[in-house]
Amino acid sequence: MSLYQPAHFEVVDRATLVALMREQPLATLVSVSGGEPGFTHLPLEVEQRGDGLRLLGHVARANPHWSQWVDGAAVTAIFRGPDGYVSPRWYSSREAVPTWNYIVVHACGRIAVTDDSEAKERILKALIDRHDPAYRAQWDELGEEYREKMKRAIVGLSIEVDRLEGKFKLSQNRPAQDRRRVRAEIGATDRSGRALAAWMQRLGIGTED
Repeated sequence: MSLYQPAHFEVVDRATLVALMREQPLATLVSVSGGEPGFTHLPLEVEQRGDGLRLLGHVARANPHWSQWVDGAAVTAIFRGPDGYVSPRWYSSREAVPTWNYIVVHACGRIAVTDDSEAKERILKALIDRHDPAYRAQWDELGEEYREKMKRAIVGLSIEVDRLEGKFKLSQNRPAQDRRRVRAEIGATDRSGRALAAWMQRLGIGTED
């Protein structure tokens, strides 16, 4: 089943969706086996390959979720951006109710797992290079026995993405004056609110004259 997606909240520009995925790499990986859903939270590296998109990551071998992933199984990785409460006090009309603004990207595709040491090395280095490049030299200098022991404790995975769905609920359904007020008010709330306001700015929502 696809994400519930009112047209005014839909974002289809791939560069925008990939930007969110890279800024918020901790994904929720969802799959279903035997009618039972499984969930794992993990950072995923986004790798663009021509017109294709692939996600790379790993899970603990002790995590039973991976045993459900026969190669080619359908999975969805959910990347969650900032979110925040929107007060009806910010609208021009008093006939209004509270809501919640948020950003999510669903990456749907087919998963493959690997226990190959070299493949897991590539996945680990891709994640290290993205999040802690200063650690790369330290990892390379660790003893081979230790590195192999650490790699034996994980299972690598890759997801070939065949569908991206972006829902950026940022008050696009409100009049222009309400969008401007929401951007200003939510940007003054907290860190997540500031991030929402920044995304509104990036997408030109609430910036109209």
